Amino acid sequence: MNEEELKRVSENYDAFFFHPNTYRCARLAVGATLQLVDSVMSGKGRNGMALVRPPGHHSQRNAANGFCLFNNVAIAAEYAKLKYGLQRILIVDWDVHHGQGTQYIFEEDPSVLYFSWHRYEHQEFWPSLKESDYDAVGLGKGKGFNINLPWNKVGMGNSDYLAAFFHVLLPVAFEFDPELAIVSSGYDSGIGDPEGQMNATPEVFAHLTHFLMQLANGKLCVILEGGYHLKSLAESVCMTVKTLLGDPVPQITGEMAPCLSAVESIQNVRAAHKPYWKWLTYEGNFSFLKQM
Repeated sequence: MNEEELKRVSENYDAFFFHPNTYRCARLAVGATLQLVDSVMSGKGRNGMALVRPPGHHSQRNAANGFCLFNNVAIAAEYAKLKYGLQRILIVDWDVHHGQGTQYIFEEDPSVLYFSWHRYEHQEFWPSLKESDYDAVGLGKGKGFNINLPWNKVGMGNSDYLAAFFHVLLPVAFEFDPELAIVSSGYDSGIGDPEGQMNATPEVFAHLTHFLMQLANGKLCVILEGGYHLKSLAESVCMTVKTLLGDPVPQITGEMAPCLSAVESIQNVRAAHKPYWKWLTYEGNFSFLKQM
């Protein structure tokens, strides 16, 4: 097909443009992701990062979407289950957009725990789906294994991201006890990115990576998703890779209390998932949430 024909085909999809090299590039992205899974699962490498394009987390089983042709992370999870017999895989999506494609693929699958935080603004921000809200917990046997943490305002920063990890993701993840952790690693959730409009600094991604390295005996695959501010993207990727290599995490300075909007979202998610995760029923150190 020529470029004009590809342009017409692209009109059938939401936020996706086909180029003559799209298919080849997308196959290379999937291949690199699977190669990383093989390296980690075989013990050749304890962890790693796949710097791939195009991204994948919006892609669905039968439709390209949102710059994504193949869902690299979802394919990697299915591949790991089939080739290595894994029964518990954690996917953490810290891209600023909801990975609705990944959610749709695994929403009935209790072998995959999917966690996504994303700019939502009460369904005003793309992909503007009701099922991106906190009460979309999964379907059938997959109830409780789909965790959405919607950010309902821009400007979320380091303290908000860390609070989400401490009070939602990590308690559930340790209870789930994954055999492999995969990150849909979008850095449009970082400071300066025009898509996300968030304030999280590159240093926080080092800390998030460090926390995830404590799971699955350190088996962690980080797969690049979005990121559209070159300086912020480069520095955030660098922080992530340095942490994977074992460098000490940098100090985070500034305000460390989450904002009220973040606290509200965290409370909503915890309430929605308490029926499924016993660690979320314990108040303990989380009591400050009720006081804000």
